[in-house]
Amino acid sequence: MRILVHIDDAADWQAALQERLPQAEVFTSDQTVESIDYLAVWKPPAELLERHAEARGIINLGAGVDALLGNPGLPADTPIVKLRDAGMGELIADYCLYGLFHVQRDFDRYREQQDRAEWREHQVIDKRDWSVGVLGLGAIGRHVAERIAAAGFPVRGWSRSPKTLEGISCHHGEDGLYDLLGQVRTLITLLPNTPETYHLINAKTLATLPEGASLINPGRGTLIDESALLDALGEPNGQGRLRSALLDAFPEEPLPSDSPLWRHPRLLITPHMAGPTPLGAALDQVVETLEAWGAGREVPTIDRSAGY
Repeated sequence: MRILVHIDDAADWQAALQERLPQAEVFTSDQTVESIDYLAVWKPPAELLERHAEARGIINLGAGVDALLGNPGLPADTPIVKLRDAGMGELIADYCLYGLFHVQRDFDRYREQQDRAEWREHQVIDKRDWSVGVLGLGAIGRHVAERIAAAGFPVRGWSRSPKTLEGISCHHGEDGLYDLLGQVRTLITLLPNTPETYHLINAKTLATLPEGASLINPGRGTLIDESALLDALGEPNGQGRLRSALLDAFPEEPLPSDSPLWRHPRLLITPHMAGPTPLGAALDQVVETLEAWGAGREVPTIDRSAGY
């Protein structure tokens, strides 16, 4: 079995895979290789996919496959497997809990007061009265929803089709989406990037949120209509309908330096760091997939038409 790895820490992946699969030959994309059996990649260049169109399978070293599916070099029929949670859920849940406590305990307001040397305590709103919405109940969304519920917050989850999660009020479909939006103080978006989710967070959906709600997006940047978000936040020196937003993903990355998002005081921006792929936790999934392919066993692959 010949495997080619393309990711920022490819050398670490190469060493780890070689140790776990001693009979395999593992290469990185900066090595010249004539032919391979499988690709393990994260956002590869088109020419790499074109050069190795003979690959019998591709493992996407992350949960989001939109960049790979949009790659012009992607072969039409090669099966694709993506990582499912693989340790990312825990990291993203930590990120979301930070963002949630940032507003629930008024750290955003205390930071503004610090600039004015203003000493004023805000009354704490009980977690039981702070309903949280989680859009997307896949492996990562489920983990996030369960962690937040375990922290004491009432959680409402939304998915395209019906789901049942213990301790989570589950909604689905368009009616379910708007029902959820009208009842949550913080909204977390963990949906994939598909034609159906493009700009799902827009002027209409933002207006459905209660006054003073907050938004956390560790999902895909294309979920949010940025102009509508800025309108909902209002003027930098005023107060908009939306209290604040914590954003980790953007349609164009790095976020351009002239983007007005950088300069809005009620926006907190992070550089797509909410859920990096931890090699240790992901390695088991990658090895399991490669061993199954090598033995000729069926492996669950993504649905290209659905986008995930």
